[in-house]
Amino acid sequence: MLYRRFGRTEIQMPVLSCGGMRYQQSWNDKDRISPESQRTVEACIARALELGINHIETARGYGTSEEQLGHILPGLPRERIIVQTKVVPEAEPKRFLETFERSMKLLRLDHVDLLGLHGVNDETRLSWSLRKGGCLDAALELKRQGRVRAVGFSTHAPLRVIMAMVQDGRLDYMNLHWYYVNQIAWPAIEAAAQRDMGVFIISPTDKGGRLHEPSDKLVRLCDPLSPIVFNDLFCLARPEVHTISVGAARPSDFDEHTKVLPLLEREGAAQAALEPILRRLDEELARVLGRAWLDTWHVGLPEWEAVPGHINIHEILRLYNYARAFDMTAYGKARYNLLGSGDHWFPGNRAERARELDLAQALASAPQRHRIPEVLAEAHALLAGQEVKRLGKH
Repeated sequence: MLYRRFGRTEIQMPVLSCGGMRYQQSWNDKDRISPESQRTVEACIARALELGINHIETARGYGTSEEQLGHILPGLPRERIIVQTKVVPEAEPKRFLETFERSMKLLRLDHVDLLGLHGVNDETRLSWSLRKGGCLDAALELKRQGRVRAVGFSTHAPLRVIMAMVQDGRLDYMNLHWYYVNQIAWPAIEAAAQRDMGVFIISPTDKGGRLHEPSDKLVRLCDPLSPIVFNDLFCLARPEVHTISVGAARPSDFDEHTKVLPLLEREGAAQAALEPILRRLDEELARVLGRAWLDTWHVGLPEWEAVPGHINIHEILRLYNYARAFDMTAYGKARYNLLGSGDHWFPGNRAERARELDLAQALASAPQRHRIPEVLAEAHALLAGQEVKRLGKH
């Protein structure tokens, strides 16, 4: 395993982390845990540690995950493992602290190495986190008490919210989405590097394109790497990124990700492997979508709140581009049909009304303003299906 200094936390972080969302038994933390499910979690943790993956990440919102880990963690050498949990910010910091205490009881630990404010996704939760006497102040008090080594945040937010959290200056690290098919948050990663913050990329396999079930076309374009290894390498080739999450549901789920390690160890190997793949991907995007669209589709787009019908134009066009160019339709459908039911984790609505709504004013600054309504309608026809509900309750 390779390790990187996790910013000013000074923690030596493995470049692959063990994410705790997929191996849990249930999203209902009241469910009784079966012996079979517990054996699966134990096997996943054992395999992670065997590989040198000693960062174990979970959250209060991950159903039975914390409780199941609580049957394992006290038996591990505490000084050799890095434990992270996450707690959602609340309007009342007292409730945030009560939830933290619940997490600690379930984990059966006296401290965690990393505590994240979970899901700082909009201005409301930004305010609950950063205002005087808010949840960040409460978390920093836990740090002063020695119950938390470092305080960070996780986010699905638009860039402006992520930047506000980073620029606050009090946070030690962040968990965020950034990978080949979604690079919008790169300025926040650069800003975090300037402040010596740890950077942890979450869900690179699933939200990075459902890469465990890639299209045949994407497999061909990424050859000789698998789409999983390509995306892992894309993330970890940047020194500003310290670790990426492997959400394992079974011990064998780690295996494909470990293939990235030799490419990171050999000087020059990462770029040599990435460059031809990136060139092929870019050429195919331009061939299918046209260079003019590819260069300008994202320019001048309004936030979803400012669009009639609250259509999430940017997200829909992003999904459309990859569905068209790389046959990533299954990924596009999985994400598109969350719109309308994703709350602050995945806000805005689908585009079924794109042709009937007057989008002219909302798109006034977009170079592609005349084409976008038709593309939105085409995206809806391509991706629409049964509404998808978010996993879990946070």
